[in-house]
Amino acid sequence: MTPDASPGSHRWRWATLSILCVTLLLVSLDLTILSVALPSIVRSLHATSSQLQWIIDAYAVAFAGLLLTLGALGDRAGRKWVFLAGLAVFAAGSAFSAFSAGVGWLTAGRAVMGAGAAALMPCTLSILTNVFSTDRDRGRAIGIWSASAGLGVAIGPVLGGFLLVHYWWGSVFLINVPIAVVGGVAAIFVIPNSRNARAKRPDPVGMLLSVAGFGLLLWAIIEAPGRSWGAPLITGALAASAALVAGFIVWEHRRTDPMLPVSFFRNRRYSAAIASLALVIFALLGLLFLMTQYLQFVLGFSAFRAGLAIGPVALVLLLTAPFSAVLARKIGTKSVVVPGLVLIAAGLGFLSQTTIGDGYRWCLSFFLLIGCGVGLALAPSTDSVMGSVPKDEAGVGSATSDTSMQVGGALGVAVLGTALNLRYQHLMTALISHHTVPPAIRDVILGSLGGALQVAARIPGPTGTVLAAAARQSFVSGMDLGLLIGAIVVAAAAALVLLALPQRPHHQESPPKHPFGWPRAGNPASRPLPAAGSPPARHPAQTPGTCVPHWHRLDAKPGGRYRLPARCSATAAAAIHPRACHGPDRPRPGLVVDTARDSFFCAGA
Repeated sequence: MTPDASPGSHRWRWATLSILCVTLLLVSLDLTILSVALPSIVRSLHATSSQLQWIIDAYAVAFAGLLLTLGALGDRAGRKWVFLAGLAVFAAGSAFSAFSAGVGWLTAGRAVMGAGAAALMPCTLSILTNVFSTDRDRGRAIGIWSASAGLGVAIGPVLGGFLLVHYWWGSVFLINVPIAVVGGVAAIFVIPNSRNARAKRPDPVGMLLSVAGFGLLLWAIIEAPGRSWGAPLITGALAASAALVAGFIVWEHRRTDPMLPVSFFRNRRYSAAIASLALVIFALLGLLFLMTQYLQFVLGFSAFRAGLAIGPVALVLLLTAPFSAVLARKIGTKSVVVPGLVLIAAGLGFLSQTTIGDGYRWCLSFFLLIGCGVGLALAPSTDSVMGSVPKDEAGVGSATSDTSMQVGGALGVAVLGTALNLRYQHLMTALISHHTVPPAIRDVILGSLGGALQVAARIPGPTGTVLAAAARQSFVSGMDLGLLIGAIVVAAAAALVLLALPQRPHHQESPPKHPFGWPRAGNPASRPLPAAGSPPARHPAQTPGTCVPHWHRLDAKPGGRYRLPARCSATAAAAIHPRACHGPDRPRPGLVVDTARDSFFCAGA
C-alpha cells in the first residue's frame, strides 16, 4: 500500500471523518429516540417521572464519570482500539436495554451504554483533531462532525416514532446494534491509530471521586420532590457531593500527571467554551425531556407525530452547525456563540408561557429559535475547546468537552425535570387531598402524568375527565416552571461568555513584527554559538507555506544566529523569509541553516 493510499493519509482523512460522524450519529440518535419513547416506557413499565430521569441520567453518570479515564486510556493504548471497544460495549448495552423486563434492568443497561459511549466519544474527536491538523480544516471538520450530531437529533425522533408505531419500545435501543457493527467494520480498515507518547497514567481515585460526587448530586436533585429538600438524606447527599467534588479538584491539582489538568481552566477560551457547551446541552436535553411528554400526554400526539413535531429543532441545528465554525473564524467566536445562547434563552422564555389551550403552532416558532441557537453555539464552542489544548493532549481535551456536555445534559434533565415534578406534585396533592384515594393509586397519580392519565381512564363519568384535565394542567404549569429556569440559566451563560470568552484565539492575533517580516515569538535565548554545517537554504517559493518561522536571537551580534521552533526543523529552509539575509543597510551574502541545532544565521555578517 502506498503512503498516499494508507489509512491516515490526506486522501483517506475524509473517509475517516465519515466513519467518525456515523458513530457520533449512533450516540445522538439514541439520545433523541429515547426522548420520544419515554411515554411508551411509562405505559409499558409503569415508570414514574423520577424513574424516567434516572433512565436518562444513569447513562450520563457513567459517561461523564468514565470519560476522562477512558480518554486517557485511548491516548496510552491507542485511540483506534479504545474506539472499537467502546462501539462493542455500546452495542451490547443497547441489546440488553432493548429486552429489559423492568425499570431497574433498563437503568442498568443505560449505564452500560454510557460506559461504551465514554470510550467511544473522546477517541472520536481526538482522532478527528489529529487527522485534521490545520485550524481551517479542523474547524470545517468539526462543523461537519457537529452537523452529524444534528442529523442524529433530527432523524432520531422520526425514526423512533416510526419504530414505536410498528414495534415495541425496545426497538429504539436495538436499532443501535447494526449501526455499531457497520461503523466498527469500516473503522478497522480506514481509521488510523494514534496515541500520545507521554500518555497519562490511570487515575482510579480521581475516577471514583468524580463518579460518586456527580452521582450523589444527581440523586439529591432527582429524589428531592419525593422527600423534600430539607430531608436529612437529601442534605447529606448534597454535602457529600460537594465534599467529593472538592476532593476531586484537590486530588487532580496535586497530581503530577492529572486526569483533568486543572491548569487548562486558566485559559479563558477553554473554560468559557466548556461552560457554553455544558449549558447548551443543559437546555437542549431539558427541553426534549419536557416537550416529548407534553406533545404526547397533553396534546395527544402519537409517537410518530411527536417525532415529526420535534424535528424542526434538529433540522435547523443541522442546517446551522456546518456554517457556525466557519462564521466564527470570520467574525470571531464570541460573536457567534453569544447570539446562539441568546436565541436559546429567548426560545425557552417564550415556551415558558405555554398554557393548556395552546397548540403546536405556538411552540413551533420557538423550536426553530432554539434549534438555530444550538447550531450557532455548539460547533464554535467545541472548536474553541479543542483549539485551546496541545495536540498531544487531544484525548483529554475531547474528553473534557464531552464530559461537560454530559454533565450539562444530565443536570438539564434533573433540574428541569425536578422543577416539573415539584410543581406537578404540589398541585395534584392539593387536588386529591379532598378525596379518599388508596395510597397505591395516590402514588401512581403523583408519580407521573402518564400514571394519572391511566388512572383517569379507569374512572367512569366526569370524575375521570376532571382528573385527567387537572393532571394535564398541573403538568403544563410544572413544565413552564422548568422552561423558565432553563431560560434564566442560559441567559446567565450568555452573559458569562460575553465577558469571558476571547473573540479569537491568541495565535490568530497579530504579534509584533520582526524587521525581516516574521513574527517575534520569544525573548532572546542565550545558548553558545554553534558552528555552521549545512548548505544554504532553498528559496521559500519552492516549498511554500510549511510553517511560520518564529525567531529567537541566540546572540547579540548584528545579523547573528536565530533559532527556529521544533515544528519547523524538518523544513526550516523552506520557512525562511527571502529577505532574511538582506538588511536595509548592507547585503548579507548567504543564509545557512543548521538543521542539527534547528537554527540559522547569515554567513559573512
